[in-house]
Amino acid sequence: MDCHSEHVEHDHGDHGHDHGHDHSHVPQPHTSSAQTLYNRISHAGIRTLNESEEGAGASVFKDWESRLDTSKYLESDVDEQLLIHVPFTGLCKIHSLLIRTTNDDSAPRHMKLFKNRDDLDFSTASDLTANHVIEHPEGVGGTLDHSIEVAPTSSSLDEEGIAEYALSRAQWSNITSLTLFVEDNYGEDVTRILYIGLRGEFKELNRAPVVTLYESAANPADHKKIVPGEEYVGDTL
Repeated sequence: MDCHSEHVEHDHGDHGHDHGHDHSHVPQPHTSSAQTLYNRISHAGIRTLNESEEGAGASVFKDWESRLDTSKYLESDVDEQLLIHVPFTGLCKIHSLLIRTTNDDSAPRHMKLFKNRDDLDFSTASDLTANHVIEHPEGVGGTLDHSIEVAPTSSSLDEEGIAEYALSRAQWSNITSLTLFVEDNYGEDVTRILYIGLRGEFKELNRAPVVTLYESAANPADHKKIVPGEEYVGDTL
């Protein structure tokens, strides 16, 4: 989704970063690729503000086998900021966020995460206190030199240039959507993201239909008056 008009108007001056709330320094519990939430994302519902190409934001949510495929990537448009809204098909407990960027100055630096908000724009995301804040390190990531990079099965996330950020499992439960706001990068005019992954647990929503019975109001015509002692036959006495 290309939102030039909205994005150009917001302030691009000095960004204040209050890191007093839940930051990225959460002890990292073990996760595995089997915990991917890729198939639990409503991919058609992903909305990205300030993407240079429509649909690019959704394209970086790749399955695990395609994580190093750089033929599709997300690049910001009029400046370095991005806002990505990711809905799920049920309730999730998010354990961690994985991200692979380019290893240059176009990598995102400060990222704010919001849970269960579908009403955010750049102005509100800048002003609101996030549920979690990440400071992505400089120089971590990959390149755009090859359209597809095949990783050895023994490679670690570090060797692949993928950073994994643990989230508080108590706080990130009953999640129906995640919004990721990239506030800035390391100095380039645009921000690039190659891959985003999510790990956690999933619970189907209860979609059983609710059946409600209504008693209709009485209709006097349906209630025939029967005179005591007389037999009722059809519609006549």
